[in-house]
Amino acid sequence: MASKQTDSKRDNQNRIVEEARQSRIQQEKSYRERALKLFPWVCGRCAREFSGKKLRELTVHHKDHNHDNNPPDGSNWELLCIYCHDNEHSRDEVSDWYAEDTPDTDTSSQGLDMPFAGLEKLLKNKK
Repeated sequence: MASKQTDSKRDNQNRIVEEARQSRIQQEKSYRERALKLFPWVCGRCAREFSGKKLRELTVHHKDHNHDNNPPDGSNWELLCIYCHDNEHSRDEVSDWYAEDTPDTDTSSQGLDMPFAGLEKLLKNKK
């Protein structure tokens, strides 16, 4: 009985995930098509031109990173090639990483690392 409920829950979750995935694909398709009609088929960063089969390498980047913000005038979009788009998002990740405070960045002990401090005491206790 418990396995039937688990299977039912899993099926329901799978259905919800699939519906969300399909909805996202439809949404992306619609704003991508609009962006391709509004803007020239040129990467906004490297200025590479696209046409034919290569057009699939041109992506829509949301300037504010909100994929639900799709104004009809396209003011939140820019067309980027897949390489520049990846670079744009990795820049944010790197800056976020550098912005984080980490416990090992204590400036008061720079240059004073003593990796064997207290080792003698530990060894004495082992005897």
